[in-house]
Amino acid sequence: MRRIIVGLIMASIVLAGCAGAPATPSSVTKIRLPMGYIANVQYAPFYVAVDKGYFAEEGIEIEFDYRFETDGMKLVGAGELPFAVASGEQVPLAREQGLPVVYVMQWFQKFPIAVVAPSSKGIRTPADLIGKQVGLPGYFGASYVGWRGLLNAAGIGESDVKTQDIGFTQVAALQQGAVDAAVGYVNNEPIQLEAAGIDVDVIPVSDYVSMVANGVVTNEKTIAENPGLVRGFVRALLRGLQDVIADPDAAFAISTRFVEGLGANPDSDEIQREVLAKSIDQWRGEPLGRSSAAAWDTTQDVLISMGLLEQKLDGAQLFTNRFVDEVSR
Repeated sequence: MRRIIVGLIMASIVLAGCAGAPATPSSVTKIRLPMGYIANVQYAPFYVAVDKGYFAEEGIEIEFDYRFETDGMKLVGAGELPFAVASGEQVPLAREQGLPVVYVMQWFQKFPIAVVAPSSKGIRTPADLIGKQVGLPGYFGASYVGWRGLLNAAGIGESDVKTQDIGFTQVAALQQGAVDAAVGYVNNEPIQLEAAGIDVDVIPVSDYVSMVANGVVTNEKTIAENPGLVRGFVRALLRGLQDVIADPDAAFAISTRFVEGLGANPDSDEIQREVLAKSIDQWRGEPLGRSSAAAWDTTQDVLISMGLLEQKLDGAQLFTNRFVDEVSR
């Protein structure tokens, strides 16, 4: 997934309380949900939760907002929207700007950014990147934060690698030999390149450093004034997530009703099924939905090293596992 970001992916996992019967809602709350990316099979947990009525059982009606120009963090921080899908590193950056956002559910248990290179380049470890030309989709967002996190963990200086902004053209740039390697999403670019007949080596950021990835963000006001809404949203999404992990084929079929063109072309569908499978690998965790204080500390350390964050913030300001724990009992 290129930008879920503010970029992209669980069967023998038990969420006993997640499927518990919610209280019957007295009214329907309509929610516009900024997604940060186009409609895609990677959003299967949301689609399943809508299709199976899990959000409806919580009195929630979802409108997916796929517009790139929608700044979900600012809208949630200003109290104009109750939720947004965002990458974890965006939370401390928003808090430092005075936006009272709080991360309430970790959807991706692994930070999904990776360095991808044709196998012919011999780039299999971070050390192999030294002196190489690496394409970045930009010097911003989850891709860049993941890249810097990888370099920090490997003890490699940014000046030790030659980088260039190639936009979101990683696949084409690698096919054309414009760069030796590129930074992308582990559940996207490697799959596209292999489908094009190019053998690749992948260096997942999560193999070297644990940072907070994509999840659900709300704000302090919603937590204080309407905790039941937060609880219901988290419960519905966790149920959808659990179902996708348990039955990816059924989740793919449901996703065809939400993603234009999905299910219409056997060749492209094969790629998208692999995208979903790789995404599920990124979502797995026990229990589902929780984030760790250690990962938040590491994420902030990376941001500070990049000069994007002045000082480390208290984790209690950034996240809570309260709602995941409540619906998982």
